[in-house]
Amino acid sequence: MVVNNIIPQITALGFSEYEAKAYVHLLSVQPASAYELSQASGIPSSKIYEILGRLVEKRVVFVEGEGRKKKYVGTPPEEFVESRRRFFHRTFDTLEEGLKQLTVKADDVSFIWNITEYDFLIDKAERMIEGASESLLLSTWPDEAGTLEPALSQAEARGVRIATVHFGEIKTAAGRIFEHPIEDTLFEEKGGRGFVLVTDATAAIVATITNTNRVEGAWSLNQGFITLAEDYIKHDIYIMKIVHRFDEKLHSTFGDRYHHLRDIFNDDDLT
Repeated sequence: MVVNNIIPQITALGFSEYEAKAYVHLLSVQPASAYELSQASGIPSSKIYEILGRLVEKRVVFVEGEGRKKKYVGTPPEEFVESRRRFFHRTFDTLEEGLKQLTVKADDVSFIWNITEYDFLIDKAERMIEGASESLLLSTWPDEAGTLEPALSQAEARGVRIATVHFGEIKTAAGRIFEHPIEDTLFEEKGGRGFVLVTDATAAIVATITNTNRVEGAWSLNQGFITLAEDYIKHDIYIMKIVHRFDEKLHSTFGDRYHHLRDIFNDDDLT
């Protein structure tokens, strides 16, 4: 039902559930008395006047008439949305400026923030990609590549240079893509899908994502952290270039899946 989908979105803007219900139902029965709105919305009659009073204060609901003839009408949906949009824009601008005054300069900090939620990982990656202006290095798998495709395409259209190490079936066409040939083996070794993102050599995300989308990762502005992430992707790209040109020789020298090459404690080959 449309109403049930809209109410959580309105409460996310800072309204109570009763306030959201009152406004949404009022739009379909206005002008309405408090009693009529109570019946239509299911809000207890003992609460309806208090709720309407708060909505009047917020200029979301307006009163027509007096006494027993008093009726309530809701502000038009387009006006409601636009007023909320303007309010939050002003609030965010003021908040951003205030927080900047309280925060230590980025050059003076070396924090690394943990990432444990998949939705936050994707949201942070999208925001980093949207903010990129020069370069973008990415190591990813199909699930995340497909989700980030719109942001990646927009970044490429802005002139951002993109290089991606891609495991599995390719789901993005943005930038230069280097397909990794042994994704199954690496998934087993790492216990999940690796995800590394570096934007403009100034911010980085490193994470492992399990089949159930549990995340163990971090993001940082720390230059050492960024350099490690950047070198990880660059060295994978170097290897992909070599594999693309000398695959037959590599197989004959190091075996199927390059297992001798990946044995870091020995320097053996098949010959």
